[in-house]
Amino acid sequence: MDLHDIHREFEAYLDAMNLATILVPKSYRDGKIQIFTLETPHKERHPLQIERQIDLGSSMKYECIIDIPIEIGKRYLIYDHQGGVTDLQIGAVVRTVPFDDKFFYDGDLGVAYTQEQTTFKVWAPTATEAKVKLIDPKTKKADYIPLERLEKGVWTATVFGDMEGIYYTYVVCVNAVWREAVDPYAVAVSVNGEYGVIIDLAKTRIEKPSVPPLSSPTDAIIYEMHIRDFTIHPESGIMHKGKYLGLTELETKGPNNTTTGLSYLKELGVTHVELLPFNDFAGVDERHPLQQYNWGYNPLHHNAPEGSYATDPNDPYARIRELKQAIHTLQAQGIRVIMDVVYNHVYMREQSSFEKIVPGYYFRYDAYGNPANGTGVGNDIASERKMVRKWIVDSVRFWVEEYHVDGFRFDLMGILDIETMKAVREMLDTLDPSILVLGEGWDLPTPLPSEQKATMQNAEKLPRIAYFNDYFRDSVKGSTFHLFDRGFALGDSNDGEKVKVGISGSVRKKHGLFLHPTQTINYVESHDNHTFWDKMEIANGHEDEQTRKKRQKLATAIVLLSQGIPFLHSGQEFYRTKQGVENSYNAPDSINQIDWKRKSEHEDDVRYVQGLIQLRKSHRAFRFTTEAEINNHLFFLETPAFIIAYHLRDVQQYGPWRDIIVIHHNQEEKQSVFLPDEEEWHVICDGIHSGTVLLFSVRKQINLAGIGTWVLVK
Repeated sequence: MDLHDIHREFEAYLDAMNLATILVPKSYRDGKIQIFTLETPHKERHPLQIERQIDLGSSMKYECIIDIPIEIGKRYLIYDHQGGVTDLQIGAVVRTVPFDDKFFYDGDLGVAYTQEQTTFKVWAPTATEAKVKLIDPKTKKADYIPLERLEKGVWTATVFGDMEGIYYTYVVCVNAVWREAVDPYAVAVSVNGEYGVIIDLAKTRIEKPSVPPLSSPTDAIIYEMHIRDFTIHPESGIMHKGKYLGLTELETKGPNNTTTGLSYLKELGVTHVELLPFNDFAGVDERHPLQQYNWGYNPLHHNAPEGSYATDPNDPYARIRELKQAIHTLQAQGIRVIMDVVYNHVYMREQSSFEKIVPGYYFRYDAYGNPANGTGVGNDIASERKMVRKWIVDSVRFWVEEYHVDGFRFDLMGILDIETMKAVREMLDTLDPSILVLGEGWDLPTPLPSEQKATMQNAEKLPRIAYFNDYFRDSVKGSTFHLFDRGFALGDSNDGEKVKVGISGSVRKKHGLFLHPTQTINYVESHDNHTFWDKMEIANGHEDEQTRKKRQKLATAIVLLSQGIPFLHSGQEFYRTKQGVENSYNAPDSINQIDWKRKSEHEDDVRYVQGLIQLRKSHRAFRFTTEAEINNHLFFLETPAFIIAYHLRDVQQYGPWRDIIVIHHNQEEKQSVFLPDEEEWHVICDGIHSGTVLLFSVRKQINLAGIGTWVLVK
């Protein structure tokens, strides 16, 4: 009997290696069945033992024990006692440990191309048949090549001849349904990611330039930006606006001759740029890229670049070459590149290649069999399953080896499991231990036990991974979600003690969460939520603009002079506004673009941030790598609540000064701070100027003229 001829009077699912769940509607024999029999592919019949019957209202559920080994990928039939028949479909068995162990495959997947032949490999253990569909890009004529099943559920075929430029998809049959999907391991795609494309990656390879050494993660100064936002402004002075190539243009100028683009990044002195997702995503039609906008958190293909940033999205090579050129150029200018990666969810579960090729395997489900939704987008990737973990590790490795990426920011990392993040870190350490791994360690409601989640609370289990520190953010700025809530920099001194924890690298001895200062990402603003300036418009609307600017400079100084890894959102240094839009993920360019005109109006403030960056780089006492160093050298001075002052004592082995005092003041009233001794102290940073150059000297006390940060050295 051909499977496709079966009219299913009832349904049967393999839910464990030895368990069939049979659902019989009451419209069929009142749902009452006495005996079920299993027919093997060799036409042998075995009675099934009914373990449990459950009345579901409109149907009866039978749980039956199977006492023979089931070969997944073969066809089995189930008969009732009156000859009614159905096929045994693959059910929840795919989410069991025995399934994972049996089908774990540790080899290469995807396409291996040479001019003579191309080999395809796809993991589809539950498929009964599979083919690769080859499409001529010009004529759209399709050929179907049957794939042969190997061990571990891998299907393969080798096609002879030069296949370069040919489009391909996989077509697999699971539970008697044929589905077509793009290869989850595709490294090149056609416009809008409709097909995988066979290419010769070797043609796109360039050597990685040498980058300045990074002896510790705390030496990093991260600048988060969106490829399109950074250059799309009409007056950016950049030719390839909104494109990968826009990041490669040097010496570009904007309004009032202000430095823009790559040269500006260099001038600012940041060590790393963190780019919002640039793997292929949904939400922007690549044929008309300017008609829509998206941050890029709708992943379609994790190993192929997004086409809307390419000069020609129809040419599968263009996006690869141009992205590689952008990364290479940044590195050649001394700036490392962090890639924002989204392995916690896909754009649409039902439409994803994962769900089409191995239904039910790649995602988490709750106790009732519904898709889990800790991500808030309708699906959570099941990173704890072996082939999902392999895919994540393989993908991260690919971006390092092929694109020379220097770091990874994991979106919603708390959805992923600790073992997977460990595997990522260990694999990266074999390639280059200076590659940064950071992520959002929020604890989200996904069906993974909390002790297995890669959350901030479990930071001690992942000592070489850094976390976005929302305690730091909210104590300096005030709650992100309660707009009228004001943190220390906004003038409320109640959070001063929490700010001190943040300044101390949030390490355990100082009442923080982390083993090392290298685990905290210190920030007050990112692409998410209101910009700092827009929050202040609401929370500090009673103050004039000049005062608010001082507050923003104060907050940025706290970020740049605290122990840990500082993180700036692009435009933060010149009061970036999104006109009050909280989450601008699909707002137009007019809201999201970096406003180079605004930058040209705040050159002094930009220079101030540049000076703080230079100061941080000039002395390792701002960049301790261990809790012990912080405990030995960092001491807070006795001050009123509206002043936070700390002394970095006996730090001559770390840089040019023996002692450093940093003072943060959040009120406009003038104040004096008594210094810990009677010696001469040199002021190198006040509310207006910053850097490493001596401004003036003081003894015994220093007078603070309003809101700002003062740094004294001797």
